Amino acid sequence: MAPPCLSRTCQLRIRLFVAATLVIAVGLALRAYGYAFGLPFMVVKYGGSVLWGTMVYLLLATLLVDRRKSIIASLAAVAAIAVELLRLYHTPWLDDFRMTTPGTLLLGRVFSVFNIIAYLAGIAAAWQIDARCRRPL
Repeated sequence: MAPPCLSRTCQLRIRLFVAATLVIAVGLALRAYGYAFGLPFMVVKYGGSVLWGTMVYLLLATLLVDRRKSIIASLAAVAAIAVELLRLYHTPWLDDFRMTTPGTLLLGRVFSVFNIIAYLAGIAAAWQIDARCRRPL
């Protein structure tokens, strides 16, 4: 149980941030070791994208903990789609960043409508889980 000095909002913010951190860890592990465990390409590629969309929702929910979940999900969808559309924009410095590990994880390299679908699936799943888990602490 959390110390009584933490407000309900602060406790919820901590829970959401911990959930986001766990999703990030699972996503990184999936991308790093998925093939080593024999997982198919579709699971590794799009599973990572689903988790990326989930992470975007959870990080926004951490920051906007008092906002309606539909607003958080909408903002997460806009952010995820914007990042995917950014892949269509090319400059030398941005392409150089995309070739680094952080650049690949944050921005990706190649535009794909299927990534958008996977991001939206992750956001929708996070939204539903968040709605069911936000109960009095």
